[in-house]
Formats: sequence, structure tokens, C-alpha cells
Amino acid sequence: MKLILTSFVCIAAIALAVYQQDSLPESMRAFLRQNTPSILSKTPRNTPANKTLSTMAPSSTFVGLPVIPPEDPSLNATSPKPRGIRMVFEAIEQAEGAGATVRRSIGTPKLRNFTPFLMLDHFQIAVGAGFPDHPHRGQETITYLLSGAVDHEDFAGNKGTIEAGDLQFMTAGKGIVHAEMPHDNGDGSSNFGMQLWVDLPKALKNCEPRYRDLKASEIPVATADGGRVTVKVISGRSYGVDSVQELAYTPVWLLDVTIQPGGKLAQPLPAGWNAFAYTLEGTTTFDTGATTQPVPQYHNTVFEQKGDQVLASVPADAKQASRLILVAGLPLDQKIVQYGPFVLTDPSQVRQAMVDYSTFTNGFERAKDWASDIGKVMT
Repeated sequence: MKLILTSFVCIAAIALAVYQQDSLPESMRAFLRQNTPSILSKTPRNTPANKTLSTMAPSSTFVGLPVIPPEDPSLNATSPKPRGIRMVFEAIEQAEGAGATVRRSIGTPKLRNFTPFLMLDHFQIAVGAGFPDHPHRGQETITYLLSGAVDHEDFAGNKGTIEAGDLQFMTAGKGIVHAEMPHDNGDGSSNFGMQLWVDLPKALKNCEPRYRDLKASEIPVATADGGRVTVKVISGRSYGVDSVQELAYTPVWLLDVTIQPGGKLAQPLPAGWNAFAYTLEGTTTFDTGATTQPVPQYHNTVFEQKGDQVLASVPADAKQASRLILVAGLPLDQKIVQYGPFVLTDPSQVRQAMVDYSTFTNGFERAKDWASDIGKVMT
């Protein structure tokens, strides 16, 4: 199994991509300067010459930037301006993993490395399919279950199940090997959800792996426009309702929005953050201030960075409500070098990640002789 996975990582490469964004807002850069530990860049002099060393930064204790940026000009705008639309495109269905199906939008030729976002999959997995043992390094994954349930297990002994409405935030950091497999619901039904890959700040690429689960019952809900708009505030703020906790190192807002016919959403977003909306159900009409654009199901709407808020609505005569996942994230001023599940900032770091994984070193020690119980159905 290890040989198969190692070979997979070596030959099933995703195209190498490098992307660099504008610098962070001044308020966030100031916070980063005050809170980020210094990063050592030199090799210790007493290290043996034949010792293989990771080129990644040493372990960091930095706990991440605030999910709601202080004194943000867009969140505090007295006359907020709507964001324009950069592009709209359909997430085409494709095979992924072992028998799973996904609609991928971010991480395709249409939209690659939309910092800090690396990939967005709307997935469907049935019993007998899934994502057996595989590695990650240098990024975070956010999994949101829409229906059914998914089991997970990793080489550190972490295991559990997230069900409909639950989320799991996983930080891969310096390295993790895990499996994500469909839970048997007993009726043969498939399991549906969203998985978002988020880049880690360079200073945190070598942090310790961790999980944070968020149960559906813990997610606060905001309502607006006479009850015609409902927002599950997974991360961020909506209509004065804040999320319960900061769940990711890289600041990300994640809002599950339902707009009934006749309803209108006005959602402020942090200034300069990259943002998109994936329409899960129905048709969403976005208002840019100059034009309106209806966006159908399974389409991703990518917004311009300029502007303070996203305006969305559903016509009063529509036959069904619209449901969309609205996401915004802090752009990271760093290169993205990605090779499959390894996301670093320099090609040499990616090559080192492949060596570390294949030799069970520098964060992958626990992968040696380990295989998940839930992934064994695929062997």
C-alpha cells in the first residue's frame, strides 16, 4: 500500500504553479509583525554533511490572524459599495480519489491558486468509494458535510465521523497521512459535501498537524429581510452574528446562505480579501451596482477584490430558494508551489516533501508501517 501511495505521489502530479498576490492590508500586516515568531533560515553548523534536512521553516507557535480583522474599512463602511464580478463558470463533474465524483471549480484551469484558496470540490462519495490513505503538507482542508456522513482517520490515531451540517478543519502543517471514507448510512445513499483547500502562511508550513471539528448545533444562525434570508455563520460575521471560534490559521469567512424568493442579501466582506460564491441550489442573482447577473446551480461566482459587500437576491416569482456557500479569505503574499497534496513556497521544498514522505522522515515518521482501518476496504 505504501509503495502504491508513494508511486502515486511521484507520478500523479498536479501541474506546478506559482502565484503571488498583492501585500496584505496594513492592519493585518501590523498584527502579523507583532505576533509572528522569527523564522530561522540557516542550517545548524553542527549538522552532519550527509544528513537530509528539510528546507522548510522550523516549527512555529504562531496561532494565526484574527478571523474578523480589526478596524476593517469595508466592515465599517458607512456607504458600502457592492463588489463586481470577475468571472462565473460551471464546476464540471469529474472522477476523483477512488470511485468518488467531484465538481471542482478552484484548482482547475479556469481558476488556479486563487490565494489563499487552492481547491474547491463539491463531492459525492458512496460506500465502496472514497479517499483512502494519502498525505498532505503545507495547507489546511475544510470539509463541510451537506448530507450523509464521512469517517476520517490519520496516522496519529485521530479518528471520527462528521455528519450532515458538521465541519472538520484539518491543518496538515509539516505532514499528515489520513483517510476520508464514506460512512455507511444503511440505505445505500451517497454522501455529499464541500472540501476547500486553503494555503498556510509561510511561517506555518512546518507547524504541527491538528484538527478542529465544528458540529452543526454549534453554528450560529443570522436571519434578515423579514426571515427571507438565513445565514449559517460557520466562520466570520453576518448581520451582527459572529462565528463561535477561530478555526483556521489562515483567516477565512465561510457562510452558508439561503435566500427565499423575494429575499435580498447584503453581506459585507473584509477589504481586499478574495471571495467567491458557489451556488448549491436554485439560481442566485448578484447585483454589482451597475448590472445584475443570475447564476445557476453548480456555478462559481468569483468577485473582484474592490468593493465592500456582496449583494445577492432571488426574484419574488422564483419557483425555489437559492442556497450558496459564500467564502472570503485573506490573500497571502507568497508564492504557491504545488505538487499534488504538497503545497509549499519553493520547488526545493516540494522535492524535499516527496523525499520525506517516501523515507518516512521530517514529519512523516508515523506513516511507516501505518494503514488506516477505514481505508482497508479499498485494498
